[in-house]
Amino acid sequence: MKKIIFASVLLAFTFTACAENNKENKTDVNNPSKEKKMGTIHLTKAEFISKVTNYEANPTEWKYVGDKPCIIDFYASWCGPCKTIAPILEDLAKEYDGQIYIYKVNTEEEQELAAAFGIRSIPSILFCPMVGAPQMAQGALPKESFKQAINDILLKK
Repeated sequence: MKKIIFASVLLAFTFTACAENNKENKTDVNNPSKEKKMGTIHLTKAEFISKVTNYEANPTEWKYVGDKPCIIDFYASWCGPCKTIAPILEDLAKEYDGQIYIYKVNTEEEQELAAAFGIRSIPSILFCPMVGAPQMAQGALPKESFKQAINDILLKK
């Protein structure tokens, strides 16, 4: 009889703990202060064409199709400077969440895309405003340079 009571108490405790844990998770999801901010977004060629520009249909004219300005980081996983700016871009993606997108294109996996944009050294960073031509920067930029470019080129602050 003691085993049945112990098992019942243990089972009740488990359900109560699970219900409380589920309740906490729902609270976190609905709490805007704890809302998860978007990070960088990895793009394939097909996603690039649908989210940034269809360079195949318009090879001589830049037509940005996004709904927010963006930064595109052309990188490779083995590249030291690319690894240096990766956490900076993650931080900026969260800091400017809802204002800009930060995309990443792996040049090893998307060689055709990298060739189409003339990527010869990495990291190469493409700043794409909503209106006007994009601007390319090369090398590992410090966070302050990224912030200045975001404010001046993308957000026009």
